[in-house]
Order: sequence, then structure tokens, then C-alpha cells
Amino acid sequence: MKLGMIAISGLRVCDPGLLEKGLSFPSLAGRAKEIEALPSLGLLTLAGMTPKEVDVEYLEVRDVDYDDLPVDFDAVILSSLTATSKEAYRLAARFKEIGITTILGGLHATLCPEEARQHVDCLAIGEGEVIWPDIVSDLLAGRLKPVYNAKERGAYNFINSPMPRFDLLDADRYPRFTVQTQRGCPFACEFCAASMRLSPKFRTKPVEQVIREIRFLKDLYQRPFIEFADDNTFANKAHGRKLVQALEKENIRWFTETDVSVADDPDLLKAMRDAGCQQVLIGFESPSFHTMNGVEKLANWKAKRTDKYLKAIETIQSHGITVNGCFILGMDGDGPESFENVYRFIQSSGVYDVQLTYLTPFPGTPLYSRLTEEGRILVDGASELCTLFDINFQPDSMSVKQLQSGYEQLLMKVYDEAFIEQRYRSFKSQLRQSIRRKKQL
Repeated sequence: MKLGMIAISGLRVCDPGLLEKGLSFPSLAGRAKEIEALPSLGLLTLAGMTPKEVDVEYLEVRDVDYDDLPVDFDAVILSSLTATSKEAYRLAARFKEIGITTILGGLHATLCPEEARQHVDCLAIGEGEVIWPDIVSDLLAGRLKPVYNAKERGAYNFINSPMPRFDLLDADRYPRFTVQTQRGCPFACEFCAASMRLSPKFRTKPVEQVIREIRFLKDLYQRPFIEFADDNTFANKAHGRKLVQALEKENIRWFTETDVSVADDPDLLKAMRDAGCQQVLIGFESPSFHTMNGVEKLANWKAKRTDKYLKAIETIQSHGITVNGCFILGMDGDGPESFENVYRFIQSSGVYDVQLTYLTPFPGTPLYSRLTEEGRILVDGASELCTLFDINFQPDSMSVKQLQSGYEQLLMKVYDEAFIEQRYRSFKSQLRQSIRRKKQL
């Protein structure tokens, strides 16, 4: 049997004007290309669990309507984000038309199972590792079921984590490689559509397994740059410290996502820098307590940290690790003044890189449910607008036009080359001052 593992790749933005403006900025275009080039770790992991008697091929498709459709598969498993879910359905229909069995899994399929199951022969809900052995076994036996639901079986135990099939990748195609050290998040932000929606239980992967995956990559590719595919790598500080201690011996460079609490531990930051950490991405969302109040549903944790944002950025960057600060525009309580507030915060903080997105109500999230109840979703079922760069809701404190105009103006200011260079120089100056102070101690 031959199985095709197909990821739908590429950045999606429906607003053509915004796409043109955004990609005209070198720093933004560069990060967009990095994100586009990241392989599907989920599919590679399932490939690592697939019996050797099954021939597996990994493909990435940017245009699902392309003419040269591969036809030498007995079955295909598709993976897509919410923004590309309709494209995945179209691609599945093409495969089904020529008699190839179609399987669909991933985050959107899990969040919207009733919708997704209409378009494929088999739907995989939840964590793929839990149900993939049964899917493959039933596929080989000719008794594939229409639905396999991992949520009925409990959370996956990372102790049994397979080695992803990184060997299926073309080294020239991928400047970065993804490795996962944990899954889920101990926090519960209303808008979040990340891995916590696959399974709400937060778990860490044994550090020894993470290192084995990294060494496998090092054996395959020369000096691979690692992007940890975690929601919050240092949510569990004990696990994070153990991970960093192990990474220090591997001589790699890496990037990850975390939260501002990493700034509370200077020893951890030093260890991260010594272990090759180049940058951390932190979701600040907004510098305003008023805006953030109530966004995190368990303990209102994010709102309680807004007054520490500036100090956290300074502390992290003084250790030689750059911060990529993420901000969400259009959150409840944010009026037209919010754009200038975000710009001033970026200016005063000297944050090295910046990601600006719209508030995005992903189907299946608490945010989507609330905005639907309030009648604030503009186009029902418009999953193609879930790009982070398109608007599909009515803001509560300004018009849609004001949100779009303010966002585009902020984009022009933040990604102005002179402003970027100013932040880069500030980081280097701050780092030199920090080094001098340490030498004087």
C-alpha cells in the first residue's frame, strides 16, 4: 500500500491590498517565508508510526487546484489549518473522484468535526498518535471507519512518542525544522486555537526523546535551525530547565514560544542563551490591562502581567535573546486610540521583532461562540478568513473600517525600515551595556 501524507502549505491572506503591503516589508516577508517553509510535524510524526510495509510519501501542496495531481496513492491523509480547510475539502474531492481513499485530521477537523466529516472518507478527531495505529490497521484490512475520535480515549502519553520521519524532507526546501517538547498550555485564553484544543491536558515530552529527535535532524542535515512547535515551551519551568541543560551540549540554534514569566528567572535566560536560543516569541496581545482583563479564563494571568511587560522585554533582551512580540488588534475595549498605544509600547520597549494580527474568532473556540451569540460574526462559516490578517467580526469599540485603517497605518509605521533599524540598534546597544555591567561585577 502507498500512503500520501499531504500538507496544504503557504501563507493565506484574503485581503489582496494587505498582502501586497505586508510582503513589501523585508522583515515581514522574511518571517512569512520561514513560516511557510515549516514542515507539518503532525504528518511526519504519524509517518514515524506507520508500519514499514506501508510506503509513505510526504508532499506539500500550495495550490490544491493544480493540474498534476498525484494518482499513485491508495490513500491520502490531509492536514490543513482553518484558513485552508475549504482547500483541503476541494483536494479531498479530487482524490475521491479518482478512487483514492481520503483521511483528514488536525486542528480544524477536531474543532469542526460535523463539517469536516462530510468531505472525506475518514475523519480523525483529536491527537493523531492515539488513533493512527487503528486507522492504518483498519485501512490495510479494508474496514476503515468513517470517524476515529481520540478524545474518547484520553490524552496521548509522550513516553511512547515516535521518531518523526524527518528523512522524508528535502533539506533544500526547509530552512527550519520543527520539534515538539510539550503539548497544550496550562492557561486558557479565549481566542486560542492552538494545540490545547486538540487535548486540553498539558503534557511535556521526555527531554531524552527531544534530544534524540534533534540528533536525528543533525545526522540528516547540516546545522539544522530548530523551531520548537510548542504553545509555551517554558510553562513548566522544571522541564524547561532540564531541556535547556540538555540543549547546551547539542550546538544548535533555536527559536520558541513562551510567556513573559521566563523573564523572572535570569539564570534560566542565561542558560537559554548558552544553549543556542536566538529568539522567543511572546504573545503580549495588548499593553493595556483594561483590554486584557478576562482574556485568560483560568486566573486572569495575562492581565495581571501587563505592568511587567516592559521590564520583561528589557530583561530577556539584555541576555542576548531577541523578543518577537505579538499584538492583537481589535480586542474588546480597544478603540481607535489602541493603535497609537501599541506603537508607543513597541517604541519604548525596543522589542526586536513584532507580529501584528487581527483578533480572529476561530470556529470551535470560546471567542467564536461568544461573538456568535452576540451577533458579531460578519460572515458565518468563512473559515478562509481565519488567517489572522483578515477581519470577520464586528469590534465593540470601533467600526470595521476603523480597525482596518488603523491596522494598516500601524503596519506601515512598525515595519518602516528606519524604525526596525532603530530597534535593532537599541538591542545591540542594550546588550553591550549589559555585558559591560557584568564584567564590572
